[in-house]
Amino acid sequence: MTRFAMGFEPAAARRSWWAVWLAGVAGLCLGAAALFAQGLDPSALLRPATDTWPTYNGDYSGRRYSPLDQINAANIGALTLAWVYRARGAEIKSTPLEVNGILYFTAPDNVWAVDARYGREIWHYHRPSEGDHIGHRGVAMYGEWLYFTTPDAHLVSLRARDGRVRWDRELADPKLGYFSTMAPLVVRNHVIVGVSGDVTDIPGFLDAVDPATGELQWRWYVEPAPGEPGSETWPRNSDAIRHGGGMTWMTGTYDPELNLLYWGTGNPNPVLAGQARPGDNLYTCSIVALNPDTGKLVWYFQPSPHDVHDWDAVETPVLFDAPFGGEPRKLLAQASRNGFFFVLDRTNGRHLLTAPFIDTNWTAGIDSRGRPIRNPDMDPRPDGALVEPASDGATNWMSPSFDPQTGLFYVDARRVFSIFYLTATGKPEGWAGRDRGLWANSTIRAIDYRTGRIVWDHETGPGENSAGILTTAGHLLFTADNEDNLLALDPATGKTLWHLNVNDRLSGSPMTYELDGRQYVLMAAGDTLYAWSLPAGAAAP
Repeated sequence: MTRFAMGFEPAAARRSWWAVWLAGVAGLCLGAAALFAQGLDPSALLRPATDTWPTYNGDYSGRRYSPLDQINAANIGALTLAWVYRARGAEIKSTPLEVNGILYFTAPDNVWAVDARYGREIWHYHRPSEGDHIGHRGVAMYGEWLYFTTPDAHLVSLRARDGRVRWDRELADPKLGYFSTMAPLVVRNHVIVGVSGDVTDIPGFLDAVDPATGELQWRWYVEPAPGEPGSETWPRNSDAIRHGGGMTWMTGTYDPELNLLYWGTGNPNPVLAGQARPGDNLYTCSIVALNPDTGKLVWYFQPSPHDVHDWDAVETPVLFDAPFGGEPRKLLAQASRNGFFFVLDRTNGRHLLTAPFIDTNWTAGIDSRGRPIRNPDMDPRPDGALVEPASDGATNWMSPSFDPQTGLFYVDARRVFSIFYLTATGKPEGWAGRDRGLWANSTIRAIDYRTGRIVWDHETGPGENSAGILTTAGHLLFTADNEDNLLALDPATGKTLWHLNVNDRLSGSPMTYELDGRQYVLMAAGDTLYAWSLPAGAAAP
Protein backbone atom coordinates (compact mmCIF):
# COMPACT_ATOMS: atom_id res chain seq x y z
CA MET A 1 0.00 0.00 0.00
CA THR A 2 1.01 3.62 -0.40
CA ARG A 3 3.22 5.16 2.27
CA PHE A 4 1.97 8.68 3.07
CA ALA A 5 4.25 11.63 3.77
CA MET A 6 3.71 14.26 6.41
CA GLY A 7 1.25 17.06 5.58
CA PHE A 8 -1.30 19.45 7.07
CA GLU A 9 -4.98 19.83 6.23
CA PRO A 10 -6.65 23.26 6.12
CA ALA A 11 -9.17 24.08 8.86
CA ALA A 12 -12.03 24.23 6.35
CA ALA A 13 -11.31 20.69 5.27
CA ARG A 14 -11.24 19.52 8.87
CA ARG A 15 -14.61 21.17 9.54
CA SER A 16 -16.08 19.53 6.48
CA TRP A 17 -15.25 16.12 7.89
CA TRP A 18 -17.44 16.86 10.92
CA ALA A 19 -20.36 17.43 8.55
CA VAL A 20 -19.49 14.22 6.70
CA TRP A 21 -19.42 12.33 10.01
CA LEU A 22 -22.86 13.62 11.07
CA ALA A 23 -24.32 12.87 7.67
CA GLY A 24 -22.80 9.40 7.77
CA VAL A 25 -24.24 8.67 11.20
CA ALA A 26 -27.68 9.86 10.11
CA GLY A 27 -27.50 7.69 7.03
CA LEU A 28 -26.48 4.64 9.00
CA CYS A 29 -29.22 5.15 11.57
CA LEU A 30 -31.95 5.62 8.95
CA GLY A 31 -30.76 3.40 6.14
CA ALA A 32 -29.30 0.49 8.06
CA ALA A 33 -31.58 0.22 11.09
CA ALA A 34 -31.86 -3.54 10.68
CA LEU A 35 -28.08 -3.94 10.86
CA PHE A 36 -27.82 -2.15 14.20
CA ALA A 37 -31.06 -3.41 15.78
CA GLN A 38 -29.16 -6.24 17.45
CA GLY A 39 -25.83 -4.45 17.71
CA LEU A 40 -24.11 -1.13 18.27
CA ASP A 41 -25.77 2.09 17.14
CA PRO A 42 -22.83 4.09 15.67
CA SER A 43 -24.12 7.30 17.25
CA ALA A 44 -23.26 5.77 20.65
CA LEU A 45 -19.60 6.34 19.80
CA LEU A 46 -20.24 10.10 19.83
CA ARG A 47 -21.99 10.20 23.23
CA PRO A 48 -20.61 9.95 26.76
CA ALA A 49 -20.65 6.34 27.98
CA THR A 50 -23.75 5.76 30.15
CA ASP A 51 -25.98 2.79 29.25
CA THR A 52 -23.35 1.72 26.68
CA TRP A 53 -19.57 1.35 26.90
CA PRO A 54 -19.03 0.95 23.14
CA THR A 55 -15.25 1.05 22.71
CA TYR A 56 -12.06 0.27 24.61
CA ASN A 57 -11.84 3.61 26.46
CA GLY A 58 -15.61 4.11 26.71
CA ASP A 59 -15.55 6.90 24.14
CA TYR A 60 -13.17 8.27 21.53
CA SER A 61 -11.41 10.70 23.88
CA GLY A 62 -9.50 8.19 26.02
CA ARG A 63 -10.44 10.16 29.17
CA ARG A 64 -11.90 7.12 30.95
CA TYR A 65 -14.40 9.47 32.60
CA SER A 66 -18.07 8.55 33.06
CA PRO A 67 -20.92 11.06 33.62
CA LEU A 68 -22.72 8.48 35.80
CA ASP A 69 -23.14 9.52 39.43
CA GLN A 70 -25.61 7.11 41.04
CA ILE A 71 -22.61 5.57 42.82
CA ASN A 72 -20.92 8.56 44.43
CA ALA A 73 -18.70 9.76 47.23
CA ALA A 74 -21.67 10.02 49.62
CA ASN A 75 -22.87 6.43 49.22
CA ILE A 76 -19.72 4.53 48.19
CA GLY A 77 -19.64 2.85 51.62
CA ALA A 78 -22.80 0.95 50.69
CA LEU A 79 -21.28 -0.54 47.50
CA THR A 80 -22.04 -4.24 47.29
CA LEU A 81 -21.22 -7.15 45.01
CA ALA A 82 -23.82 -7.61 42.26
CA TRP A 83 -22.31 -10.67 40.57
CA VAL A 84 -19.06 -12.50 39.77
CA TYR A 85 -17.96 -14.24 36.57
CA ARG A 86 -14.89 -16.47 36.43
CA ALA A 87 -13.12 -17.00 33.08
CA ARG A 88 -11.77 -20.48 33.88
CA GLY A 89 -8.14 -19.59 34.57
CA ALA A 90 -7.65 -17.02 31.77
CA GLU A 91 -6.29 -13.72 33.14
CA ILE A 92 -8.54 -10.83 32.13
CA LYS A 93 -6.49 -7.78 31.12
CA SER A 94 -9.14 -6.45 28.75
CA THR A 95 -11.74 -3.73 29.25
CA PRO A 96 -15.22 -5.14 28.50
CA LEU A 97 -17.54 -3.48 26.03
CA GLU A 98 -21.16 -3.16 27.16
CA VAL A 99 -23.79 -2.94 24.40
CA ASN A 100 -27.52 -3.68 24.74
CA GLY A 101 -27.05 -5.27 28.15
CA ILE A 102 -24.27 -7.64 27.06
CA LEU A 103 -20.58 -7.52 28.02
CA TYR A 104 -17.88 -8.58 25.56
CA PHE A 105 -14.36 -9.16 26.89
CA THR A 106 -11.23 -11.13 26.05
CA ALA A 107 -8.09 -12.97 27.04
CA PRO A 108 -5.53 -14.29 24.52
CA ASP A 109 -7.31 -16.81 22.22
CA ASN A 110 -10.68 -16.15 23.93
CA VAL A 111 -13.77 -13.92 23.65
CA TRP A 112 -16.76 -14.04 26.02
CA ALA A 113 -20.27 -12.62 25.91
CA VAL A 114 -21.83 -12.29 29.37
CA ASP A 115 -25.14 -10.87 30.57
CA ALA A 116 -24.35 -7.45 32.05
CA ARG A 117 -27.14 -7.63 34.66
CA TYR A 118 -26.48 -11.05 36.16
CA GLY A 119 -23.06 -12.24 34.96
CA ARG A 120 -24.41 -15.28 33.10
CA GLU A 121 -22.35 -16.55 30.18
CA ILE A 122 -24.06 -16.27 26.78
CA TRP A 123 -21.27 -17.67 24.62
CA HIS A 124 -17.53 -18.29 24.65
CA TYR A 125 -15.29 -18.29 21.56
CA HIS A 126 -11.93 -20.07 21.73
CA ARG A 127 -9.31 -20.00 18.97
CA PRO A 128 -6.03 -21.74 19.93
CA SER A 129 -2.97 -20.12 18.39
CA GLU A 130 0.79 -19.95 18.49
CA GLY A 131 2.45 -16.64 19.30
CA ASP A 132 2.96 -14.36 22.28
CA HIS A 133 0.20 -14.69 24.90
CA ILE A 134 1.38 -11.73 26.98
CA GLY A 135 -2.17 -10.38 27.39
CA HIS A 136 -5.14 -8.93 25.53
CA ARG A 137 -6.97 -5.60 25.74
CA GLY A 138 -10.43 -6.26 24.26
CA VAL A 139 -12.66 -6.16 21.21
CA ALA A 140 -14.13 -3.48 18.95
CA MET A 141 -17.71 -3.48 17.66
CA TYR A 142 -19.38 -2.33 14.44
CA GLY A 143 -23.11 -3.00 14.05
CA GLU A 144 -23.65 -6.61 15.08
CA TRP A 145 -20.00 -7.64 14.57
CA LEU A 146 -17.02 -7.86 16.92
CA TYR A 147 -13.32 -7.55 15.97
CA PHE A 148 -10.65 -9.45 17.87
CA THR A 149 -6.86 -9.66 17.43
CA THR A 150 -4.86 -12.82 18.12
CA PRO A 151 -1.42 -13.94 19.35
CA ASP A 152 -0.60 -15.08 15.80
CA ALA A 153 -1.32 -11.61 14.37
CA HIS A 154 -4.77 -12.24 12.88
CA LEU A 155 -7.89 -10.07 12.97
CA VAL A 156 -11.08 -12.10 13.45
CA SER A 157 -14.65 -10.86 12.95
CA LEU A 158 -17.32 -12.54 15.08
CA ARG A 159 -21.09 -12.16 15.14
CA ALA A 160 -21.95 -10.58 18.48
CA ARG A 161 -25.15 -12.61 18.84
CA ASP A 162 -23.48 -16.02 19.01
CA GLY A 163 -19.72 -15.71 18.45
CA ARG A 164 -19.88 -17.18 14.92
CA VAL A 165 -16.82 -16.40 12.78
CA ARG A 166 -17.49 -14.25 9.72
CA TRP A 167 -13.87 -13.92 8.55
CA ASP A 168 -10.32 -14.40 9.80
CA ARG A 169 -7.59 -12.24 8.22
CA GLU A 170 -3.82 -12.32 8.76
CA LEU A 171 -2.44 -8.90 9.69
CA ALA A 172 1.22 -9.94 9.52
CA ASP A 173 3.34 -13.08 9.40
CA PRO A 174 3.75 -14.46 12.94
CA LYS A 175 6.88 -16.35 11.82
CA LEU A 176 8.58 -12.95 11.59
CA GLY A 177 7.75 -12.23 15.23
CA TYR A 178 4.49 -10.29 14.83
CA PHE A 179 1.55 -10.73 17.20
CA SER A 180 -1.29 -8.50 18.37
CA THR A 181 -2.76 -7.79 21.81
CA MET A 182 -4.76 -4.63 21.21
CA ALA A 183 -8.44 -3.75 21.07
CA PRO A 184 -9.14 -2.32 17.58
CA LEU A 185 -10.84 1.06 17.15
CA VAL A 186 -13.85 1.60 14.86
CA VAL A 187 -14.04 4.97 13.08
CA ARG A 188 -17.03 5.13 10.74
CA ASN A 189 -16.41 2.35 8.17
CA HIS A 190 -12.81 1.69 9.24
CA VAL A 191 -11.55 -0.87 11.73
CA ILE A 192 -8.19 0.51 12.88
CA VAL A 193 -5.80 -2.16 14.15
CA GLY A 194 -2.13 -2.30 15.11
CA VAL A 195 0.52 -4.93 15.64
CA SER A 196 2.95 -5.96 18.37
CA GLY A 197 6.43 -7.44 18.30
CA ASP A 198 9.36 -7.80 20.70
CA VAL A 199 13.09 -7.60 19.94
CA THR A 200 12.89 -8.76 16.32
CA ASP A 201 13.89 -6.45 13.45
CA ILE A 202 10.46 -5.92 11.87
CA PRO A 203 8.74 -2.65 10.95
CA GLY A 204 5.65 -1.45 12.80
CA PHE A 205 2.48 -0.35 11.04
CA LEU A 206 -1.17 0.55 11.49
CA ASP A 207 -3.95 -0.86 9.29
CA ALA A 208 -7.45 0.25 8.40
CA VAL A 209 -9.66 -2.61 7.19
CA ASP A 210 -13.17 -2.83 5.81
CA PRO A 211 -15.51 -3.98 8.62
CA ALA A 212 -17.60 -6.11 6.27
CA THR A 213 -14.88 -7.91 4.32
CA GLY A 214 -11.63 -7.46 6.23
CA GLU A 215 -10.00 -6.05 3.10
CA LEU A 216 -7.13 -3.64 3.66
CA GLN A 217 -8.11 0.01 3.11
CA TRP A 218 -4.75 1.58 3.94
CA ARG A 219 -1.54 0.85 5.80
CA TRP A 220 0.65 3.45 7.52
CA TYR A 221 4.22 2.38 8.25
CA VAL A 222 5.87 3.83 11.35
CA GLU A 223 9.19 4.10 9.47
CA PRO A 224 8.90 6.34 6.38
CA ALA A 225 10.14 5.11 3.03
CA PRO A 226 13.56 6.39 1.87
CA GLY A 227 13.22 9.97 0.65
CA GLU A 228 10.00 10.65 2.56
CA PRO A 229 9.85 13.20 5.40
CA GLY A 230 11.30 11.59 8.50
CA SER A 231 13.63 9.24 6.65
CA GLU A 232 16.47 11.74 7.17
CA THR A 233 16.34 10.84 10.89
CA TRP A 234 17.76 7.41 10.06
CA PRO A 235 21.22 6.61 8.66
CA ARG A 236 21.68 6.97 4.92
CA ASN A 237 22.49 3.98 2.76
CA SER A 238 21.44 1.67 5.56
CA ASP A 239 18.73 -0.92 5.94
CA ALA A 240 18.18 0.13 9.58
CA ILE A 241 14.98 1.96 8.63
CA ARG A 242 13.51 -1.21 7.12
CA HIS A 243 14.01 -3.10 10.37
CA GLY A 244 13.29 -0.27 12.76
CA GLY A 245 10.48 -1.53 15.00
CA GLY A 246 7.93 1.00 16.23
CA MET A 247 5.05 -1.33 17.09
CA THR A 248 1.51 0.07 17.42
CA TRP A 249 0.63 -1.86 20.58
CA MET A 250 -2.28 0.05 22.11
CA THR A 251 -5.65 1.50 21.10
CA GLY A 252 -5.55 5.11 19.96
CA THR A 253 -8.07 7.94 20.25
CA TYR A 254 -10.05 10.01 17.74
CA ASP A 255 -11.48 13.52 17.33
CA PRO A 256 -14.54 13.35 15.03
CA GLU A 257 -14.70 17.14 14.62
CA LEU A 258 -11.10 17.39 13.38
CA ASN A 259 -11.30 13.93 11.78
CA LEU A 260 -7.92 13.06 13.27
CA LEU A 261 -6.79 9.71 14.62
CA TYR A 262 -4.16 9.81 17.39
CA TRP A 263 -1.83 6.87 18.01
CA GLY A 264 1.29 6.13 20.02
CA THR A 265 4.20 4.17 18.54
CA GLY A 266 6.80 1.86 20.06
CA ASN A 267 10.57 1.79 20.40
CA PRO A 268 13.11 1.43 17.57
CA ASN A 269 15.29 -1.67 17.06
CA PRO A 270 17.87 -2.74 18.09
CA VAL A 271 16.31 -1.85 21.42
CA LEU A 272 19.30 -0.93 23.59
CA ALA A 273 21.98 -0.46 20.94
CA GLY A 274 21.56 2.81 19.07
CA GLN A 275 24.97 3.08 17.41
CA ALA A 276 23.79 1.55 14.15
CA ARG A 277 20.81 3.93 13.89
CA PRO A 278 22.01 7.48 14.67
CA GLY A 279 19.32 10.15 14.51
CA ASP A 280 15.88 10.63 16.04
CA ASN A 281 14.52 7.47 14.31
CA LEU A 282 11.10 8.81 13.32
CA TYR A 283 8.33 7.90 13.75
CA THR A 284 9.21 5.52 16.59
CA CYS A 285 8.43 6.54 20.20
CA SER A 286 6.03 9.16 18.80
CA ILE A 287 2.48 10.42 19.04
CA VAL A 288 1.11 10.71 15.51
CA ALA A 289 -2.05 12.26 14.08
CA LEU A 290 -3.40 10.50 10.99
CA ASN A 291 -6.30 11.04 8.61
CA PRO A 292 -8.43 7.94 9.29
CA ASP A 293 -9.75 7.82 5.72
CA THR A 294 -6.37 7.78 3.99
CA GLY A 295 -3.72 6.95 6.58
CA LYS A 296 -1.93 10.20 5.74
CA LEU A 297 0.29 11.61 8.49
CA VAL A 298 -0.87 15.09 9.53
CA TRP A 299 1.50 15.84 12.43
CA TYR A 300 3.74 14.12 14.96
CA PHE A 301 5.46 14.71 18.29
CA GLN A 302 8.28 12.50 19.57
CA PRO A 303 8.52 12.06 23.38
CA SER A 304 11.70 9.93 23.18
CA PRO A 305 13.99 10.77 20.22
CA HIS A 306 16.55 8.04 19.47
CA ASP A 307 15.26 5.83 22.28
CA VAL A 308 17.75 3.32 23.74
CA HIS A 309 15.75 2.28 26.84
CA ASP A 310 12.62 0.58 25.39
CA TRP A 311 10.38 3.52 26.28
CA ASP A 312 7.45 3.07 23.91
CA ALA A 313 5.18 6.12 23.54
CA VAL A 314 2.09 3.92 23.11
CA GLU A 315 0.38 5.17 26.28
CA THR A 316 -3.12 6.56 25.66
CA PRO A 317 -3.18 10.01 23.98
CA VAL A 318 -5.99 11.57 26.05
CA LEU A 319 -8.16 14.25 24.40
CA PHE A 320 -10.01 17.06 26.18
CA ASP A 321 -11.02 20.68 25.59
CA ALA A 322 -9.91 23.06 28.34
CA PRO A 323 -8.27 26.44 28.93
CA PHE A 324 -4.52 26.61 28.51
CA GLY A 325 -2.46 29.78 28.69
CA GLY A 326 -5.59 31.88 29.10
CA GLU A 327 -7.46 30.63 26.04
CA PRO A 328 -9.66 27.62 25.20
CA ARG A 329 -7.68 24.85 23.52
CA LYS A 330 -8.19 21.43 22.00
CA LEU A 331 -5.63 19.46 23.98
CA LEU A 332 -3.92 16.09 23.88
CA ALA A 333 -2.11 14.83 26.98
CA GLN A 334 0.07 11.77 27.49
CA ALA A 335 1.91 10.44 30.54
CA SER A 336 4.68 8.65 28.68
CA ARG A 337 6.72 5.63 29.60
CA ASN A 338 9.89 7.74 29.81
CA GLY A 339 8.57 9.50 32.95
CA PHE A 340 7.42 12.77 31.35
CA PHE A 341 3.95 14.29 30.97
CA PHE A 342 3.24 16.08 27.69
CA VAL A 343 0.44 18.43 26.66
CA LEU A 344 -0.02 19.27 22.96
CA ASP A 345 -2.43 21.28 20.84
CA ARG A 346 -4.14 18.42 19.06
CA THR A 347 -5.12 20.49 16.05
CA ASN A 348 -1.50 20.85 14.91
CA GLY A 349 0.78 18.95 17.33
CA ARG A 350 2.25 22.13 18.81
CA HIS A 351 4.00 21.44 22.11
CA LEU A 352 2.55 23.25 25.14
CA LEU A 353 3.98 21.55 28.26
CA THR A 354 6.62 19.01 29.26
CA ALA A 355 7.03 18.03 32.92
CA PRO A 356 8.24 14.93 34.81
CA PHE A 357 5.53 13.03 36.67
CA ILE A 358 7.97 10.75 38.53
CA ASP A 359 11.68 10.88 39.40
CA THR A 360 14.01 10.37 36.42
CA ASN A 361 17.81 10.54 35.98
CA TRP A 362 18.32 10.13 32.23
CA THR A 363 17.90 13.66 30.87
CA ALA A 364 20.09 16.71 30.35
CA GLY A 365 17.20 19.17 29.95
CA ILE A 366 14.31 19.89 27.56
CA ASP A 367 14.87 21.08 24.00
CA SER A 368 13.08 23.91 22.18
CA ARG A 369 10.46 21.50 20.87
CA GLY A 370 9.55 20.21 24.34
CA ARG A 371 11.42 16.92 24.01
CA PRO A 372 13.62 15.55 26.81
CA ILE A 373 17.31 15.64 25.92
CA ARG A 374 18.99 12.28 26.51
CA ASN A 375 22.06 12.27 28.75
CA PRO A 376 24.53 9.94 26.92
CA ASP A 377 26.03 8.90 30.27
CA MET A 378 22.74 7.10 30.95
CA ASP A 379 22.81 5.09 27.70
CA PRO A 380 23.39 1.33 28.03
CA ARG A 381 27.09 0.46 28.23
CA PRO A 382 29.18 -2.67 28.78
CA ASP A 383 29.73 -1.99 32.49
CA GLY A 384 26.10 -0.98 33.01
CA ALA A 385 24.19 2.28 33.54
CA LEU A 386 21.82 2.72 36.49
CA VAL A 387 18.70 4.37 35.03
CA GLU A 388 15.33 5.50 36.35
CA PRO A 389 12.86 4.52 35.01
CA ALA A 390 13.55 0.92 33.96
CA SER A 391 12.58 -0.47 30.57
CA ASP A 392 9.08 -1.29 31.89
CA GLY A 393 8.66 2.44 32.19
CA ALA A 394 7.38 5.03 34.65
CA THR A 395 3.96 3.93 33.42
CA ASN A 396 2.87 1.44 30.78
CA TRP A 397 -0.32 0.11 29.19
CA MET A 398 -2.49 0.86 32.25
CA SER A 399 -5.27 3.31 31.35
CA PRO A 400 -4.96 6.88 32.63
CA SER A 401 -7.96 9.16 33.17
CA PHE A 402 -8.86 12.84 32.93
CA ASP A 403 -11.63 14.22 35.15
CA PRO A 404 -13.20 17.46 33.82
CA GLN A 405 -14.63 18.18 37.28
CA THR A 406 -11.22 18.45 38.94
CA GLY A 407 -9.20 19.33 35.82
CA LEU A 408 -6.69 16.67 36.84
CA PHE A 409 -4.96 13.95 34.82
CA TYR A 410 -4.42 10.65 36.67
CA VAL A 411 -1.74 8.07 35.98
CA ASP A 412 -0.57 4.81 37.55
CA ALA A 413 3.11 5.69 38.01
CA ARG A 414 6.17 3.68 39.05
CA ARG A 415 9.50 4.41 40.67
CA VAL A 416 11.54 1.69 39.00
CA PHE A 417 15.29 1.24 38.44
CA SER A 418 17.31 -0.92 36.07
CA ILE A 419 20.92 -1.41 35.10
CA PHE A 420 21.15 -1.24 31.32
CA TYR A 421 24.01 -3.28 29.85
CA LEU A 422 25.22 -3.06 26.25
CA THR A 423 26.38 -6.43 24.92
CA ALA A 424 26.71 -5.75 21.17
CA THR A 425 27.22 -2.88 18.74
CA GLY A 426 27.20 -2.61 14.97
CA LYS A 427 23.97 -3.92 13.46
CA PRO A 428 22.61 -6.47 15.92
CA GLU A 429 19.02 -7.57 16.05
CA GLY A 430 16.84 -7.64 19.11
CA TRP A 431 17.90 -6.08 22.39
CA ALA A 432 21.70 -6.14 21.93
CA GLY A 433 21.87 -5.73 25.66
CA ARG A 434 20.33 -6.60 29.00
CA ASP A 435 18.09 -4.74 31.40
CA ARG A 436 18.36 -5.92 35.00
CA GLY A 437 15.52 -4.66 37.18
CA LEU A 438 16.52 -3.73 40.74
CA TRP A 439 13.63 -2.20 42.69
CA ALA A 440 10.18 -0.74 42.16
CA ASN A 441 7.22 0.73 43.95
CA SER A 442 4.06 2.36 42.60
CA THR A 443 1.78 5.32 43.12
CA ILE A 444 -1.31 6.96 41.64
CA ARG A 445 -0.50 10.56 40.75
CA ALA A 446 -2.84 13.45 39.99
CA ILE A 447 -1.33 16.01 37.59
CA ASP A 448 -2.45 19.59 36.94
CA TYR A 449 -2.44 19.62 33.13
CA ARG A 450 -1.77 23.38 33.01
CA THR A 451 1.49 23.28 34.98
CA GLY A 452 2.54 19.63 35.29
CA ARG A 453 2.42 19.99 39.10
CA ILE A 454 1.68 16.83 41.10
CA VAL A 455 -1.45 17.74 43.07
CA TRP A 456 -1.60 14.55 45.12
CA ASP A 457 0.07 11.19 45.40
CA HIS A 458 -1.53 7.92 46.60
CA GLU A 459 1.04 5.20 47.28
CA THR A 460 0.00 1.75 46.05
CA GLY A 461 2.84 -0.34 47.45
CA PRO A 462 5.99 -2.26 46.49
CA GLY A 463 6.36 -3.61 42.97
CA GLU A 464 5.00 -2.53 39.58
CA ASN A 465 1.28 -1.84 39.75
CA SER A 466 -0.73 -2.64 36.63
CA ALA A 467 -4.11 -1.14 37.55
CA GLY A 468 -5.91 1.21 35.18
CA ILE A 469 -8.01 4.17 36.31
CA LEU A 470 -11.65 5.26 35.92
CA THR A 471 -13.15 8.55 37.14
CA THR A 472 -16.86 9.36 37.37
CA ALA A 473 -19.21 12.29 37.91
CA GLY A 474 -19.93 10.78 41.33
CA HIS A 475 -16.60 12.29 42.47
CA LEU A 476 -14.90 8.91 42.49
CA LEU A 477 -11.69 7.43 41.11
CA PHE A 478 -11.60 3.62 40.80
CA THR A 479 -8.32 1.70 40.66
CA ALA A 480 -6.35 -0.86 42.74
CA ASP A 481 -3.12 -1.23 44.67
CA ASN A 482 -0.32 -3.80 44.91
CA GLU A 483 -1.85 -5.39 48.00
CA ASP A 484 -4.81 -6.77 46.01
CA ASN A 485 -7.19 -4.02 47.17
CA LEU A 486 -9.79 -2.59 44.84
CA LEU A 487 -10.00 1.13 45.60
CA ALA A 488 -12.32 4.10 45.29
CA LEU A 489 -10.47 7.38 45.90
CA ASP A 490 -11.51 11.00 46.16
CA PRO A 491 -10.28 12.41 42.80
CA ALA A 492 -9.66 15.84 44.35
CA THR A 493 -7.46 14.64 47.23
CA GLY A 494 -6.49 10.98 46.68
CA LYS A 495 -8.11 9.96 49.97
CA THR A 496 -9.37 6.34 50.15
CA LEU A 497 -13.18 6.26 50.33
CA TRP A 498 -13.70 2.49 49.84
CA HIS A 499 -11.54 -0.60 49.48
CA LEU A 500 -11.90 -4.35 49.33
CA ASN A 501 -9.23 -7.06 49.21
CA VAL A 502 -9.94 -9.73 46.56
CA ASN A 503 -6.70 -11.69 46.99
CA ASP A 504 -5.64 -11.05 43.39
CA ARG A 505 -4.22 -8.18 41.33
CA LEU A 506 -6.43 -5.92 39.27
CA SER A 507 -5.31 -6.89 35.80
CA GLY A 508 -7.40 -4.61 33.61
CA SER A 509 -8.98 -1.18 33.85
CA PRO A 510 -12.29 -0.44 35.61
CA MET A 511 -15.36 0.54 33.60
CA THR A 512 -18.97 1.45 34.42
CA TYR A 513 -22.44 1.40 32.84
CA GLU A 514 -26.09 1.86 33.78
CA LEU A 515 -28.92 -0.59 33.03
CA ASP A 516 -32.56 -0.38 34.17
CA GLY A 517 -31.70 2.63 36.31
CA ARG A 518 -28.88 0.83 38.15
CA GLN A 519 -25.19 1.73 37.85
CA TYR A 520 -22.57 -1.03 37.82
CA VAL A 521 -18.80 -0.75 38.21
CA LEU A 522 -16.72 -3.61 36.76
CA MET A 523 -13.21 -4.59 37.80
CA ALA A 524 -11.24 -7.67 36.68
CA ALA A 525 -8.75 -9.32 39.04
CA GLY A 526 -6.91 -12.40 37.80
CA ASP A 527 -9.44 -14.57 35.95
CA THR A 528 -12.47 -13.07 37.69
CA LEU A 529 -14.77 -10.23 36.69
CA TYR A 530 -16.47 -8.44 39.60
CA ALA A 531 -19.59 -6.27 39.17
CA TRP A 532 -20.44 -3.81 41.95
CA SER A 533 -23.59 -1.78 42.52
CA LEU A 534 -25.68 -0.21 45.28
CA PRO A 535 -28.40 -2.12 47.12
CA ALA A 536 -31.97 -0.97 46.63
CA GLY A 537 -32.61 2.31 48.41
CA ALA A 538 -28.93 3.23 48.82
CA ALA A 539 -28.71 5.58 45.84
CA ALA A 540 -28.87 9.28 46.69
CA PRO A 541 -31.99 11.08 45.40
